[in-house]
Amino acid sequence: MTDIPKAERPEMIRQRLQQALRVAELHVRDDSHLHAGHAGAKAGGGHYHLRIVSPDFAGENRIARHRRIYAALGDAMRNDCIHALSIEALTPDEEHSDN
Repeated sequence: MTDIPKAERPEMIRQRLQQALRVAELHVRDDSHLHAGHAGAKAGGGHYHLRIVSPDFAGENRIARHRRIYAALGDAMRNDCIHALSIEALTPDEEHSDN
């Protein structure tokens, strides 16, 4: 998995999430540059921020939503591809109530 070039990792994250969930909105931001020198960065793992809106999250708590995302990302979360992931996981109703 670490052989995926860093520039292609955000797109890989998007694709996996879109295959696993009904996605109403999805933003993936690579924050790796903010963590230069960090041990995970030295090993090649990236730091990403994810904002995802999906009706599939309805009735799920924060932990269940995160588990669903980790499952969709699979092996990318268990090796040096993704070192850290900051997640905002919302339903469409929650997303609209924030505005």
